[in-house]
Amino acid sequence: MTPRGLPTPEDIHATYLQGEAAVLALVGELTALILNLQARVEALEDHLGKNSRNSSKPPSSDGLQKPRPHNLRQRSGKKSGAQPGHEGHTLHAVAQPDHLHLHPVERCGHCGASLRAVPASAYERRQVFELPPVRMEVTEHRAEIKHGPHCGQTTKGAFPPEVTQPVQYGPALKAQAVSFNQSQFIPLERTSEMFADLYGHPVGEGTLVAATQEMAAAVIPANAQGKGQWRTAEPVVHFDERGLRVTGTLQWLHSASTARLTSYAGHAKRGSAAIDAIGILPTLAGRAVHDHWQAYFTSPDIAHSLCHAHHLRELAFIEERYQQGWAAEMAKLLVEIKAAVEEARPVHRQLPEAKRAEFVRRYDRVMAEGLHANPPPVFAAEHPKKRGRIKQSPPKNLLDRLVAPKELPSEVRPFWRRVRSILARVRSVLEGVAAVGEPLLRGGVGCRGVLGTDLPLSPYDMWHLGAWEALLEDGHDRSGQGRRSYPCAARSTSVYPKALACLAIVVTLRSRYCAS
Repeated sequence: MTPRGLPTPEDIHATYLQGEAAVLALVGELTALILNLQARVEALEDHLGKNSRNSSKPPSSDGLQKPRPHNLRQRSGKKSGAQPGHEGHTLHAVAQPDHLHLHPVERCGHCGASLRAVPASAYERRQVFELPPVRMEVTEHRAEIKHGPHCGQTTKGAFPPEVTQPVQYGPALKAQAVSFNQSQFIPLERTSEMFADLYGHPVGEGTLVAATQEMAAAVIPANAQGKGQWRTAEPVVHFDERGLRVTGTLQWLHSASTARLTSYAGHAKRGSAAIDAIGILPTLAGRAVHDHWQAYFTSPDIAHSLCHAHHLRELAFIEERYQQGWAAEMAKLLVEIKAAVEEARPVHRQLPEAKRAEFVRRYDRVMAEGLHANPPPVFAAEHPKKRGRIKQSPPKNLLDRLVAPKELPSEVRPFWRRVRSILARVRSVLEGVAAVGEPLLRGGVGCRGVLGTDLPLSPYDMWHLGAWEALLEDGHDRSGQGRRSYPCAARSTSVYPKALACLAIVVTLRSRYCAS
């Protein structure tokens, strides 16, 4: 939005002469303009304040203004270097070296006497590990051609299956070329130069591309086996995506990884179309760990966990940009929890109950501080309605994701997508009942009194959900009491008991479990 021209002194004077109502209208217009510009400035400052350390931006985007290195790890008090008990990777001498060079002693270093005829009493050994001289080897295959002594017909010997051309490269060379180019990310031209430098024989770029395509076809069965392993046998799989340029157009590199296996797949889309086409996440039996990209939540029957590495970057941004102390406390707490889990993992399957309760208490305290510092945006009925969700600040968005780290019960998951669609339209319906609806939307504390702890949803609760959905659709009550129409301007709490009870169910779910 381009800011319009500000009123001149003459305009202000003319407005003043028109009376109090005109002055108030002018002040209202200027206030709206200031709020709009303030929001735009804040968004620009947020954008400029992000770098590779406090957001998902790559280090290459930092330019010459590199952020100051900052590590969330705390000093452990241990000395630097390997710790006691560490096996190490020291280079050890071998018992049978490939080559032996003897360095004789011809004269005594003290008296100068000849020692050529004196046998050695001992040897001091030193071993040098070195690469042997490497050059390209050429193997010629010759297939015999013979003529039958009786029939006179010609018979030719068979070449090995992998030898198909008069002149070609072998599988070991092509495998190494693909490794340089694909695993080590060395460009085609430099890969060709490496072969010339190492082996005295440059390999053409076309050959490298053909070898890569041949390798891609060869690993299709292994990739299919890997996908089956990810889907059925891995308890935890990490997912991520990153944009990249393919022939000048933006595409997306999707990854699924465990401690042993990593899958990369390129796709023109970033969202659910790509996730469904790749085929790992939709049928995953284990837990999916990822950032809060909404496309990952399109499969509600899968257990999800959010990646704290992303959270730590966002917390660093909030601490730097908004100067909110709870963000630093939360980052410190998350790192402390991770260290405690790693320390307990070799012996215990989970943290002691007392330790877990202490972490939960601290987590809730920090969350309460963050929510107090970032209340939800106030819905004003006099403002014109806009499509979509009401814009929130980055701290509030992060708090919404961190508000309840519990897992949604499996019995409730099939209904959650239906519930989320209702939440997206709740505010527009609550125009006439904002006084009752806003406390519910602000945290669900009152909802707990409405529902108690009876979860999962009962059929009676789901009946209310159906009534609420109908009210959202066209403002009619279809709960069995007839089709009474309630215009938006005339809605009141007295005619909406079922709708408000249903809203309590929805907000309670959101406040108790990790759904957005």
